[in-house]
This record gives sequence, structure tokens and C-alpha cells, in this order.
Amino acid sequence: MAYTPNPKKVTDDMLHSIGLNSMQELFSDIPEEIKLNRPLNLESGCSEIELRRHMLELAGKNINVEQYPCFLGAGAYDHYVPAVVDQILQRSEFYTAYTPYQPEISQGILQAIFEYQTLISQLTGMEVSNASMYDGGTALAEACQMACEASKRKQILIPDTIHPEYAKILNTYSISDKMQISMVASNNGAADVDRMVEMIGKETAAVVIQHPNFYGNLEEIERIEQAVHEHKGLFIMIVDPISLGILKSPGEYGADIVVGEGQALGNGLNFGGPYLGFMASNKKYMRKLPGRIVGQTLDLNGLRAFVLTLQAREQHIRREQASSNICSNQALNALAASIYLSMVGAQGLKEIAVRCHQLAVYARNECKKSGLQLKYEQPFFKEFALRVKDPGGVNRMLLDNGIIGGYELDDALLLAFTEKRSRAEIDKLVALIGGYENE
Repeated sequence: MAYTPNPKKVTDDMLHSIGLNSMQELFSDIPEEIKLNRPLNLESGCSEIELRRHMLELAGKNINVEQYPCFLGAGAYDHYVPAVVDQILQRSEFYTAYTPYQPEISQGILQAIFEYQTLISQLTGMEVSNASMYDGGTALAEACQMACEASKRKQILIPDTIHPEYAKILNTYSISDKMQISMVASNNGAADVDRMVEMIGKETAAVVIQHPNFYGNLEEIERIEQAVHEHKGLFIMIVDPISLGILKSPGEYGADIVVGEGQALGNGLNFGGPYLGFMASNKKYMRKLPGRIVGQTLDLNGLRAFVLTLQAREQHIRREQASSNICSNQALNALAASIYLSMVGAQGLKEIAVRCHQLAVYARNECKKSGLQLKYEQPFFKEFALRVKDPGGVNRMLLDNGIIGGYELDDALLLAFTEKRSRAEIDKLVALIGGYENE
């Protein structure tokens, strides 16, 4: 007769082997107030057909950007993802590839990362790029920590026009006391350049500017860059990669480190992730870059080969000497970005950027014709804040009419316009908001 183990006895034996008498003791370090303290609210098991039907019902409660036009941006954008991106990503050699712990054996994934680094360097005008970070906010925090280590200073100067979630991540990193964050109030939706220049001093490790900023507005760069470099600090830029199709590159602005969110490059919104943060710098700071850098060389037979050239993380060198504990390189998302940039090319990226800007300008003009006003009268790229009396109410009204609205500010909606939007969709958006505001 076959032996059938008793699950409870097996569990008890395992607990006793580590000196515990109950499952509760195993989790004794978890505070009682955050424990569930009740059975999970799950029904009894169901068949595969029933489960599939149930999951489809749950999925049907979501509203996605294939159903409704989306004007929500604020750091994650509804850009078009060409079909070729997903087709290549679905190849098993790509979507099963993981961290190259025996790197030189994994020539395919190393080449993919190398090509990604090359494209990011070309896009940003910088000399070196690492493999990707978790997301744009983490990339910024790592860049600021890197600036503090490189300059042996602590002060990080940022305007309040950077993404608020990025600022929160920075504040979390600052708990270590390796950096001190000084936030400067903005002026009419843009950085207060006079105030920032005045605050830059010998203790300033870096100044951060987001361009375009969180509100979609373009920032004045030159004076801030000159001032921070005069005081031997670093200049960090956060950029929208799509905007680099028409705006000057960070390298041309004199940036030392460049970071940003790469979701717009061939990655869908995915209900919030996963995304990828890109990061590039001047060669001077290459050994301080977190994560990995893949390099190209020749093997014993004189053939092109790829290696992990630098690995400044805690798993590869002594913990106290590591510049970061970032582990993942978001390789699949980075590969999507590489495919996207390779497919659209320099001219295609420019055309996409121009189209986004044209649609945003068209929307601005139509809003003004309807008596609607922008919150800030500033040059913008593809996003602007539209003043409304009740942002939440406007968004609910738009959703009832088949439109995903904007990011809610206190007295405005932050609206984004990608190449996927049409004039007809914008006309409907403006008409609905105008009607709501004029009731």
C-alpha cells in the first residue's frame, strides 16, 4: 500500500526540527497589528474551465488603453509599441535569459545588453551607459548617490518640478545620511533658476534638473549647468527619451550623469510595470556606475566577443567597496527598448517626437478656443497642465464618456499627448472638459 504523508505531521516535524512548536512562532517577529489573523477569503477549488472564466471576469473589470484613448502621462506614456517588439521578445532565447552569472558563456544576452548600452549612449550623447536600472526613480537615486561618492559631498539640490515619486525615492535613499536633499520651490511651473544658482556652493554634490519637467515644461539649463560646474559639483539630468528626438541631448547641455524612465521605448504601460530606468555618464565616472557594464573585445581566435567589463555591485566585489546593491538589469525591458530604437531609427524617433509635440500644441490651441486655460504658460514638449475646478470630477466625467483623463493636480489636470492620439480624440476631450467647466 502506498505511503500517504500527513501534511500536518510533516509541518510539525519541520517546525520541531528548528526548535518551534507552531506556525505562529515562525512569524513571531511580525507585529500583530499587520497580521491578517483570519483564513484567506478563498472559495473551494474549481475546475480549469471555471478558473479561466473567473479570471476573464476579473480582467474584464479593468479599463485598458486599447479600449479608451488615454491622456494620462506623468511618467508613464501610452506610446505605440510596434508588433515586431513583442515578436522578437517572445523568442525563447530572450525571455528565458536571466542574470549572466557565468557571463562569458552567455554571449547572446551580453550582446543584447551591449547593444542597449550603445543605443542609450548615442541617444543621450554620453560616453558610457550601464545595464538598466529598476525604473527612472531608482536610476535618479543611484545617480545622486554616485555623485555624492564621486564628489565626497552630500548636498543634492533639486527643484520641486521633478517627478514627486522620484523625490520620494530620493528621500528614502537619504535615510542612510550619504546624501542630504535640498528641494527648491519652483516659479510658474519651472525651476527657479536664480534661487538654485544662489544655493549652489562648495557642499553641493550635484544639481538635478528634469527636462521636460514633471509638468511637461521645458527648463532653463545653461545657467544651472555653469554654476554647478564652477563649484566642482555634478550636473544630473532626468530626460524623456522620446523628447531626445527633437531636443538637445544631455551631453550637449554638459550633463555629467543622465537618467530617465525607458518605458516609452517599446514597453507597454503594463498596469504599472515592469519598467526600466536608463543611466549614462561621462567616462570619468564609469567606475562609479551601479550595476553592470558590458564591453566588447576579441577572443583567442580574434573573433568579436563580449564580457562583463565592470560590475560595481555588492555580489561581485567586497560589500564595503560596492557603489550600489542594485542587482537586476531589467534585461527583457532593455531589450524591448533596443528593438524599438533599432526599428524606428533616428529619423523615426524624430518624427514620433514631432508628432507628439504637434498634437500637444493642437490641444493647447483648442483648449484656449474653448475658454480653458493652462496652469503654466511655459514652453512644453508633449504634456501640459490644464486648469480645472474639480480635477477628480472631470476625470470621472471623462471616464463615463470613454476617455482616460489626466493626472490630478490640486487645481489642474496634467494631460499627455502621444503619437497614438488623434485630433478627433482631442476634440472630444476638449469639448467634454469645456462643457463640464462651463456648467
